[in-house]
Amino acid sequence: MKNDYRIPAMKFSLVYPLYINKVERKNRTQEELDQVISWLTGFTKLEIDQQINKDHDFETFFAQAPKLHPNSALIKGVICGVRVEDIEDPLVQKVRYLDKLVDELAKGKKMEKVLR
Repeated sequence: MKNDYRIPAMKFSLVYPLYINKVERKNRTQEELDQVISWLTGFTKLEIDQQINKDHDFETFFAQAPKLHPNSALIKGVICGVRVEDIEDPLVQKVRYLDKLVDELAKGKKMEKVLR
């Protein structure tokens, strides 16, 4: 995939506000976004805030995640023109899983469907 090499170095603290804007434009809440992030990573809200305050990149963010949800492999679909289940790099796949969940939330899917 093109430009994959940049994804691990992207700052979670810079992407998080973009996620908030995306979901809020579609009448979803930051709390729902945090619930999605917690479901995927195992981070609490406090730990998400700490990741933001420490200005960690996605590589560190996912390395420090308590536990990737066992159902994360059920996340399927296309993000940025690529099927998430076909991404070979494990870190890039995790970031794209998060992107896909945020997209589903913003598109109005019910939370129980987003959180498989």
